[in-house]
Amino acid sequence: MKKRKAPSHSFAASIRNSIIGTLSRKKHIQHADVLETVSDGLKKIYKQKLLPLEEHYKFHDFHSPALDDPDFTAKPMILLVGQYSTGKTTFIRYLLEQDFPGIRIGPEPTTDRFIAVMYGDEEGVVPGNALVVDANKQFRALTRFGNAFLNRFQCSSLKNEVLSSVTIVDTPGILSGEKQRLDRGYDFSGVLEWFAERVDRIILLFDAHKLDISDEFKRCIEALSGNEDKIRIVLNKSDMVDHQQLMRVYGALMWSLGKVFKTPEVSRVYIGSFWDEPLHYDINRRLFQDEQHDLFSDLQSLPRNAALRKLNDLIKRARLAKVHAYIIAELRKGMPSMIGKEKKKKELIAKLDKIYEQLQREHNISPGDFPDVNKMREHLQNADFTKFNPIKPKLLEVVDSMLSTDIARLMAQIPKEEAIQEANGLAPKERETVKGGAFDRASEAETPFGFGKGEGFDKGRDESEWVVSRERFKFDEQFDSLNPVDGKVNGRTAKEHMLKSKLPNSVLGKIWKLADVDKDGFLDADEFALANYLINLKLEGHELPNDLPKHLIPPGKKDLESSEGVYPQLED
Repeated sequence: MKKRKAPSHSFAASIRNSIIGTLSRKKHIQHADVLETVSDGLKKIYKQKLLPLEEHYKFHDFHSPALDDPDFTAKPMILLVGQYSTGKTTFIRYLLEQDFPGIRIGPEPTTDRFIAVMYGDEEGVVPGNALVVDANKQFRALTRFGNAFLNRFQCSSLKNEVLSSVTIVDTPGILSGEKQRLDRGYDFSGVLEWFAERVDRIILLFDAHKLDISDEFKRCIEALSGNEDKIRIVLNKSDMVDHQQLMRVYGALMWSLGKVFKTPEVSRVYIGSFWDEPLHYDINRRLFQDEQHDLFSDLQSLPRNAALRKLNDLIKRARLAKVHAYIIAELRKGMPSMIGKEKKKKELIAKLDKIYEQLQREHNISPGDFPDVNKMREHLQNADFTKFNPIKPKLLEVVDSMLSTDIARLMAQIPKEEAIQEANGLAPKERETVKGGAFDRASEAETPFGFGKGEGFDKGRDESEWVVSRERFKFDEQFDSLNPVDGKVNGRTAKEHMLKSKLPNSVLGKIWKLADVDKDGFLDADEFALANYLINLKLEGHELPNDLPKHLIPPGKKDLESSEGVYPQLED
């Protein structure tokens, strides 16, 4: 009987390596969801699942060019749009707290080009033609707007901490009249539309002295349609008018915006004066400070929300690509095989709105998902309908799978990335936020001019005297009128007095918890004065703190340790 020949060493090694490789691949697949970043995942699913559908139905000829890798990995972008001399360039300088290469500021139309202000180790200017061939920048698709535009496009780079988190795009001042629109030599609205699809925030600036919306400005705002969630409106140079005029200007602006945006919702308008010159009318200083704080908080959140914005934009793009595929396939189906093609093409373009309605019913598509019918008609005029492809269900199924499965997986990945940052010791406010320049709150907070310093609940922080004692005589009279027992009033009596403020019970309950420092269920004269002081601050519009600031603790109770207390029932 012959002995079975033992396998050679090399053959056994190859089997072992194959098994190890298979196990390694399985392990990699199991951990792919954890290791893959959101931007990498978006890049992959776009190329593998959405791009084939776009190419098959010529999506890029009608809507937006194909996305490149930098579109998924680039820093958040802020686009500034407005009529000339509304302070767009000055606004950028205010944010950076320094000039950038190529800056020009003046009362006349000075910025005649699109300027992408980006971070760079060395200051310099890169012209548009060189910028669009840089594979590491997200501007390659702008080549389709031609040399007339590229000669009016540049990148200004400088080493500024603000730009390490965001890129800011300055635009030419929008003029009025047909002549200026034609003399630009390129599709100005088209360029704005391209940027609007890719930026994270669009800031529309208005001058308090110049609220008229020109024809070109109206066309530009219409080019931003579909991106209303990114738009923030700023009424700049508000210090140039007094409070009465400002109220009228604000109302006029809201009326004008309502006619342009054609939506029932009222847009959020930030009122301020974004430059470092003295205020002409100082009466609205507090308003400007609060408005700037709100706007800056919104801009500082852009890096944290960048992944979510890219997800949202890809979902919108996928929905539009699906609808576009249905439109193209329907037009192809309506074309004759032999003669009368040109006549049929004109008929199909003319009844495009009817085709939209038909597709809405057949595929249960929302009307809001369809592209503008007039813009679509313009693009179709020069298209060859015979080269359109019929519907290919497999491509649509892949995109549906992407929307239902891959996008959901990437959505779940965002909290994981935040958890990794938290594990690395970053506090929530420190994770990917805009810092430096006008956003540098740390140095400002060390001075008396920090936001909220010396106001509201911060008032009296740096004083040796207890700030509540300034109005103590009033509170003591009220306290004595309540007939205190052993120097204290009980919860029922205090409740009857506190309800006179007409504040909600939930707010009064919180004020009681803050004022009853020793947590005994009674208020002595100091605690009663404190409760009234807190009520007055709330009535002035200040938010209550979660914990009582140390400088508001009555002097005689500084050493008390917090303990569970007894609170009055404030139910109706």
